[in-house]
Amino acid sequence: MKKNKNYQEWLLEKLKDHDEAVAYLNAALEESLKGDEESQYLFLTALKNVAEAQGGVGNLARKAKLGRESLYKTLSKKGNPTWHTLVSLVMALGLNLRLS
Repeated sequence: MKKNKNYQEWLLEKLKDHDEAVAYLNAALEESLKGDEESQYLFLTALKNVAEAQGGVGNLARKAKLGRESLYKTLSKKGNPTWHTLVSLVMALGLNLRLS
């Protein structure tokens, strides 16, 4: 095993934990509400990272009943997911959406 993990490996290891994933997604969602394009992409990146940590994007696509290639495009920088897609992804990850 490598003595030092790179950041992405470390992050994906942390995001296997449900509570860590929830906190990470909540932070990304809060940041995305700033409204600029860069901050909005952060939430899609966070979803992709959680998906990769918890079984992979292909696995999430199956659970959410979405096409794998379509999901990769949705979670890309140019992605523009519909509300239905976001809800499907959140539910497939075993999470809930809440406002407070």
